[in-house]
Amino acid sequence: MTLKTGLIALAAIGMLPMVAQAQTPANPAPQEQAAAPAGAAATAATPAGPSAAAVNPSATPADAAAVAPGAAATPTFEHAPAVKGVGMPDGRMGLQEQYTPVGREAAAFHNNWLLALCAAISLFVLALLVWTMIRYRRSANPTPSRTSHNTFVEVVWTLVPVLVLVAIAVPSIRLIRHQYSPPPADLTVKVIGNQWYWSYQYPDNGGFEIVSNMLKEKNEVAAGARFRTDADGPRLLAVDERLVIPAGKVVKFIVTSNDVIHSFAMPAFWTKTDANPGILNETWVKVDKPGVYFGQCSELCGARHGFMPVVIEVVAPERFAQWVASKGGTMPGATPAAVPDSTAATQVSPAAVTPAPAPAAGAAAPAPAAGAAPAAPGTTQPNVANRATTGTN
Repeated sequence: MTLKTGLIALAAIGMLPMVAQAQTPANPAPQEQAAAPAGAAATAATPAGPSAAAVNPSATPADAAAVAPGAAATPTFEHAPAVKGVGMPDGRMGLQEQYTPVGREAAAFHNNWLLALCAAISLFVLALLVWTMIRYRRSANPTPSRTSHNTFVEVVWTLVPVLVLVAIAVPSIRLIRHQYSPPPADLTVKVIGNQWYWSYQYPDNGGFEIVSNMLKEKNEVAAGARFRTDADGPRLLAVDERLVIPAGKVVKFIVTSNDVIHSFAMPAFWTKTDANPGILNETWVKVDKPGVYFGQCSELCGARHGFMPVVIEVVAPERFAQWVASKGGTMPGATPAAVPDSTAATQVSPAAVTPAPAPAAGAAAPAPAAGAAPAAPGTTQPNVANRATTGTN
């Protein structure tokens, strides 16, 4: 019994190396584990072909870059902070400062002509009332006049209002023509109103879409969630995603709605356009000064109507291109990044491939896998190095 037990123990000890050898492929070597993070980015960027780390576990990051050229991280974009008094309510009496040609023309028409004309008419009517009260008071006119018609007065009170309307109509019609006859657009943005947030689409830049919601205060959000800061803008006007446009460019807004009537309004741009479901309205702006500008929905659209702010950030054209790239879009005329062909062979540097060891003297050459075609010169097929290494085991 003791002899039999000893033989079984010796047989088990003799099989241990074979078991360890069979389990070795399931546990990668330390150098393979160290090489995996270095080539992870290249492998993720080019799933169609093997990376240098897959072919040779000891491949360097330079070899991985040779396998997957052009692999880069998504660019980031830093938004500009809001500036107090610029593009936002600041408590002033009258209109906000205007930053578009149409806005400046409209503000000048309002401040320099309409207000002056209204003040002149009001003073003239007040003077007539005072003069009438004094000139025709009872003590000065014990016997009132019986005059019923006066041709001169009737001509004057008919002609003067007509001249006033003409004086208002001429600059007003010119302003309307400038507002609704836009120059050719450099950029088109589709604005969509929703209950109760805005979404913006950029059809000229790959068609990507951003969703803009109002930022809440710190005491209104859960721990760790984003909340409004002074850099984002005033309370009830700051958003998590801004509508970004380039400075000095003509931007056309196509405004519509998904549910009820909203109104896309930006006071600093002299823009207010209704967003009607099923209808496409158009407006345009051209802003030369970079900055952050604030507006909001100006149509009673539901319970949270007061929580639909509009924030437009105007940036330099080169920064606009950076922002578009950070959102996964493309600039017009830009060549998109090449997508690797899954059917093409992958170029691998010679240093990245581990040469197969020469067969032992007298050993037969390994037979090629059934149906496998020989690799073309200068190219490597998937797992070719693995096959060569396996053939010598």
